[in-house]
Amino acid sequence: MTTYAITVIAQDRPGIIARVAAALAAEQLNLADSSMTVLRGQLAMTLICTGQAELERVRAAMTDAAADDLIIHVHLIDGAASVTGTGPSYLLTVHGADRLGIVATLTGVLAEAGGNISDLTTQLAGELYVLTAEVDLAVGTDLEALRTKINIAAGELGVEAQLQPVDQDEL
Repeated sequence: MTTYAITVIAQDRPGIIARVAAALAAEQLNLADSSMTVLRGQLAMTLICTGQAELERVRAAMTDAAADDLIIHVHLIDGAASVTGTGPSYLLTVHGADRLGIVATLTGVLAEAGGNISDLTTQLAGELYVLTAEVDLAVGTDLEALRTKINIAAGELGVEAQLQPVDQDEL
């Protein structure tokens, strides 16, 4: 079984997801994981697919599906290389006035603590900037020290931040 990471970027409109999914199905590729969103009118998708199709065949199918209005990249990944959480998950929420460096600074604090961000979204609504990030922390991480570092960084940026445990729902 071969695993592919496929990214798609396009001006949003109806039918893009169906078009890409149909091309993948035609190549007998199973859509294992996906994330799709629209940001300011731009569709962005990341797909993890598995199947027997060879890389060049998948790339040709995606080139056909892309036509002249989608940007699609196909990347072969090692199916055995799976990043899984090393410990409990936490949700970092940040809000405040928009300013340069919020994402860089706060994700840097998480990285220094060995945190692996599995999901991150940001949104600018007028002057209010909101960041939410789900982060997996290693077992034994000093949470109080990490929260202190987050609060210091947030204070220097003039924003509010909280790090809270994520309730784990089983699939």
